[in-house]
Amino acid sequence: MAKLVSLTDGVAHLVRDGDVVALEGFTHLIPFAAGHEIIRQGRQDLTLVRMTPDVIYDQLIGAGCARRLVFSWGGNPGVGSLHRFRDAVQHAWPRPLELEEHSHAGMANRYVAGASGLPFAVLRGYTGTDLPGHTTNIRPITCPFTGETLTAVPALRPDVTVVHAQRADRNGNVQMWGITGVQKEAVLAAHRSLVTVEEIVDEWEPVPGQVVLPGWAVTAVAEVPGGAHPSYAHGYSVRDNDFYRDWDAVSRHRDTFRAWVDEHVHKAGAPA
Repeated sequence: MAKLVSLTDGVAHLVRDGDVVALEGFTHLIPFAAGHEIIRQGRQDLTLVRMTPDVIYDQLIGAGCARRLVFSWGGNPGVGSLHRFRDAVQHAWPRPLELEEHSHAGMANRYVAGASGLPFAVLRGYTGTDLPGHTTNIRPITCPFTGETLTAVPALRPDVTVVHAQRADRNGNVQMWGITGVQKEAVLAAHRSLVTVEEIVDEWEPVPGQVVLPGWAVTAVAEVPGGAHPSYAHGYSVRDNDFYRDWDAVSRHRDTFRAWVDEHVHKAGAPA
């Protein structure tokens, strides 16, 4: 059964140096507050896993938390490049960053394989791309029934997955709705999981299109109102588009980035 914890305790107990860590959420319900707490606690040598890494991973990479990135596409949505990501790849600042690049479909299927207890996923993707020439764990496989050449990719099983959701009850059952990506699969594939939520309630009503993560499948839940900002939580907040536009200038230079982290992450502290 999931434990109800503070954000500080959840990160302290579940995220460890050297871990493979997935922070998932697609445009919506991105766990920014948890990412900031990882920075505050000074986690190092992380392998960060994420479909479409955006600003939260730019921040973690720039803060020196990451040794390796496993991803599909990376950018500041609707704005442009991730400058801290580029600086790490091109200039090894603040440290070198290893890359393992996949397609969106490949990443999604890797999570599904991990959640299903399978060693790998099989798909028709990657054909006609140069990704197999750059990523060593994309392999051709022959279908034993048709003889068709397909692609195999290993299952993703993060040490810890972190996601944000709208609500949880006091037994740790989590409820999310709206645009959901691979959060469910990423949690089920992980050895440990932390879910931050807008609120913890005594009882929640069903919502059309909801995804439920039962308390027995989650390690810990932390109540963090606004924990997805500057992304949004459907029914609770709207996307802060100005933040994403402003981030381009903030992150473009090392000094402005460090000043932002000092003011908005370290001095701000964890949400109460």
